[in-house]
Amino acid sequence: MTVSVDSTTSTTENQPAPVSTSAPATAAVPAGEAEALRPHAEHAFAAELAALAAQDDRPRPARWRLSPWAVATYLLGGTLPDGTVISPKYVGPRRIVEVAVTTLATDRALLLLGVPGTAKTWVSEHLAAAVSGDSTLLVQGTAGTPEEAIRYGWNYAQLLAHGPSRDALVPSPVMRAMADGMTARVEELTRIPADVQDTLITILSEKTLPIPELGQEVQAVRGFNLIATANNRDRGVNDLSSALRRRFNTVVLPLPETAEAEVDIVSRRVDQIGRSLDLPSGPEGIDEIRRVVTVFRELRDGVTADGRTKVKSPSGTLSTAEAISVVTNGLALAAHFGDGVLRPGDVAAGILGAVVRDPAADRVIWQEYLEAVVRERDGWKDFYRACREVSA
Repeated sequence: MTVSVDSTTSTTENQPAPVSTSAPATAAVPAGEAEALRPHAEHAFAAELAALAAQDDRPRPARWRLSPWAVATYLLGGTLPDGTVISPKYVGPRRIVEVAVTTLATDRALLLLGVPGTAKTWVSEHLAAAVSGDSTLLVQGTAGTPEEAIRYGWNYAQLLAHGPSRDALVPSPVMRAMADGMTARVEELTRIPADVQDTLITILSEKTLPIPELGQEVQAVRGFNLIATANNRDRGVNDLSSALRRRFNTVVLPLPETAEAEVDIVSRRVDQIGRSLDLPSGPEGIDEIRRVVTVFRELRDGVTADGRTKVKSPSGTLSTAEAISVVTNGLALAAHFGDGVLRPGDVAAGILGAVVRDPAADRVIWQEYLEAVVRERDGWKDFYRACREVSA
């Protein structure tokens, strides 16, 4: 089953984007997490998860920490009967989240698909945190990911000393999730070599992982499931086989539908990141956030917001996640080398770096956009001058 909804969404790939509307509720976290730059979701939002669990009286699938309704509420946000406010982690169509959560309650694995910056990793992490209370059972997909990362490896000292045994076996995150009835995650599935990808076929179809060296197998217990993410711009890298794709329900995460929705996502996420980095925040920066989002959307869509002028699109994705990075870097510049107020000069260099990926073609596109669109726009003179200065 494939779900594709073109509507407002959030962002982020490696830097997850959609976000909490306020500071995460305070809760005790394990030693080491308190000072972590980015705590795991189950620790950063422990108080919200605990509040949901305490008031969640709906049926829960086996070994789930929350009911499907509570998991969806955790991601989308809401107010509980006792007044506890659950901050939204994903800003987008409710149906997308409901389909994703429902998939995890079945025997089908979940594939989150989308262009870079549509919050696939972020949604994956928060789904695992809400369902299993542990988002760390993770396999990071790369061109060098070996089969052992999905199946199991060996402690070679034990193997040489005592031969093959369960004590010498090193379980993968997927094997641990199977044994404990947890949710495993595989990031960037299409970057993993095809023969390694297909290791998942038996796991997802038979719910078992053979260990031929020991004549044994690990059978998945109830509660086990798997969330994979993939970039749909990576077609042709390591396309999924039809046999493996059939084992997934695919949910497509779209880009934000409107500029205001994207501005909201960027401002919320920047505020959250800024607090963790002790950066200033305030309404003064909203104009620059709106400009960054407008520039990214117009270049991404190939047309100005009023639909009157067509523009060329550069080679980069110009995702919401990149907009968040540009604004966050601008805030750091304003804090450390300015007066703390986000201004055009603070974001201009970041925009240039995001737009001009190909020094030859993209620079021409950017210069044309500056002169034909930005220069003529009312109220953008300071922004135009700052962009011209860094582009010289």
